[in-house]
Amino acid sequence: MSRPDAASLLSPSPPPFKPHRRGRFLPSILAALAAAAALLLLAVLRSPPTPSPNLGSLFLSLGSNNTAASHLRALTLHPHVAGTKANSLTAAYVLHAFSSLSIPSHITPYSVLLSYPVHRSLSLSAGPGRAAKPFSLTQDTYPSDPYARAAAEVTPTFFAYSASGSVSAEAVYANYGREEDFAYLASRGVDVAGKVALARYGRIHCEDIVHNARAAGAAAALVYPDPLEYGGPAGEGTFPDSRWLPPSGVQVGSLFRGVGDPTTPMWASSEGCERVSVEDAMATDDMPGIPALPVSARDAAEIQRVLGGAEAPAGWQGQDGSPAYRLGPGPAVLNLTYQGNDTMATIENVFAVIEGAEEPDRYVILGNHRDAWTFGAADPNSGTAAMIELAQRFSMLQKQGWRPRRTIIFCSWDAEEYGLTGSTEWVEENREMLSSRAVAYLNIDVSVVGPVLLPSTTPQLDELLLETIKLVQDPDNSSQTVYDAWVKSNASPKIQRLGNGGSDYAAFVQHVGIPSTNLIFGEGPGYPVYHSLYDDFVWVEKFADPGFRRHVAAASIWGIMALRLADEEIIPFDYMSYTTELEAYTKVVEKETEGTAVSCSPLYNSIRALKKAATKVNSERKEIQRELSSKQLSKGSMKIRGLNDRLMQAERAFTNREGIFKQAWYKHLIYGPSEQNDWDTASYPGIADAIATARSSNTSASWKLVQHEVHRVARAVAQASAVLSGSLT
Repeated sequence: MSRPDAASLLSPSPPPFKPHRRGRFLPSILAALAAAAALLLLAVLRSPPTPSPNLGSLFLSLGSNNTAASHLRALTLHPHVAGTKANSLTAAYVLHAFSSLSIPSHITPYSVLLSYPVHRSLSLSAGPGRAAKPFSLTQDTYPSDPYARAAAEVTPTFFAYSASGSVSAEAVYANYGREEDFAYLASRGVDVAGKVALARYGRIHCEDIVHNARAAGAAAALVYPDPLEYGGPAGEGTFPDSRWLPPSGVQVGSLFRGVGDPTTPMWASSEGCERVSVEDAMATDDMPGIPALPVSARDAAEIQRVLGGAEAPAGWQGQDGSPAYRLGPGPAVLNLTYQGNDTMATIENVFAVIEGAEEPDRYVILGNHRDAWTFGAADPNSGTAAMIELAQRFSMLQKQGWRPRRTIIFCSWDAEEYGLTGSTEWVEENREMLSSRAVAYLNIDVSVVGPVLLPSTTPQLDELLLETIKLVQDPDNSSQTVYDAWVKSNASPKIQRLGNGGSDYAAFVQHVGIPSTNLIFGEGPGYPVYHSLYDDFVWVEKFADPGFRRHVAAASIWGIMALRLADEEIIPFDYMSYTTELEAYTKVVEKETEGTAVSCSPLYNSIRALKKAATKVNSERKEIQRELSSKQLSKGSMKIRGLNDRLMQAERAFTNREGIFKQAWYKHLIYGPSEQNDWDTASYPGIADAIATARSSNTSASWKLVQHEVHRVARAVAQASAVLSGSLT
């Protein structure tokens, strides 16, 4: 072929789509699909007959609230856990939605290790010789619940990859389950060894809570959503009367602390690949190693009522007016049994590719995951609906004659909830291709749970993001932009960074070093129904986005950023903000290592070199733009290509083949997850973890390791400046 075909490059002989056999979900899915397809066709027929001179303005004018709502309703008719028939039907839905827009689409499957519950039970005895009371471990539906029948299809509440086993032991209350919480219990003489740790959500994620419980010696763990964070103010009620989580609500999740398929650590789950056994995969330190269950606030309150021991401190207590929480242990005895099925299952990533006209081998990638623990209306299908609505607008632009300069790829990931599995396997399988060809990755997981934009980017995308949100109308106030609303809602508005492992950008940023973003409309009262039965269409329509204007705004921001990255002759990256942040991070390291032999001079020297390179490349950009506008340079010039390659590749230089300290899969030395909290972003993660280790052991060797980590980061920053400037030594 005369030029690379993006679809064939990105999928090794994708299998032809085969219709699924009819099942109990199929009629409702197909009916919804037909309605959505009709809506798409109507929108396309109404599109303007002649091309607009301003592509961005035309794109913004094409937004459709009804399209987003229609797709969200269709996608969330049934619960759809990864690896199930119901989720395979959502893959078929998304594939058809893309194909109906005349965007070439395909499915890439992977066989991966997933986890499902077989049997769960929990009972409570108030003391020796007292009869045990069983808990139902169910989430209640409500009168007139339109999803009451479908709720029977929800997978029973569980933690994926929990160890199977039975435990009968006294309970101990462990607050948020952090390391410091278990340290406090030890300081009070509360022995956790052999006990059942009862901890609440609110500070760290479930996999870290259970990991910490095991490290403290607990035999099992229970995790619940406390009304303090999830129940709302007194008198407000709970869903469906308000956004707050009902007392029977349970937040489920995965206990796997790694990423991707546990049977293929560090490599892709491609056909015929090397695998570790399921038994060996389940025996690693990334797995919980003890039985654990998520429980409701209602069940946790019953356990708390019969706990003895000292009263917990003020910061460990619940809502005002609730009974005092006590530390335990006992005299309450919990009987917990969990039997899981850890099995190989097929997951399906869906792709749609708009091939670039001039640079088809340069990829602007947009992604959202599709699988959900229950109905998934906010997490993740608010993002899926926004992505399809965005694809519809791009299709309408194509009908006006538009074709992007670079290739645009839509990705619908599977099995994100288990450990970012679908995106990780695809990135690992295509790592070298993506490293040389990917321009940027734009992620939306949950697109809408509230009114305020909460953006995260790698720093070279800051300026593009800010310019974009100044163009998009605020969905709640047409007299201002999203930027205006963002500034007004924050005393000091800040773009967050992508160091945590919270969504599918992780493999792109932290494993390969691809500039990335993540967008969500959130804040306000929060998202208390997260990963529960109640994350359904009703909750989104009533509380997250009445009118679905925020969905359209999210798609608009996503789309404008993609258009500029795909169409502008010079990729709109600016590395100056990177240098400012690196200087700030280095000052923190300097303060943290004060009084030691650690020197930050290597970092400061490399940051100065990066600032010089960023200044030079910005001047070079302006000169090329001047030459383009004066027709001295053609749009296809290799001079432009060379500059773009340097802008693309500079982010890769922040990665290191060996990975960060104690977390080898994570390669990015500037941003990564905290070792103690997968959902917390650490700046200079390797340095941060080395400092924590050195403080604990306080040996000469441990502080030398901190200095080594400082030098590693300094070398990466120096490499980035060399790539950006395009000069060899």
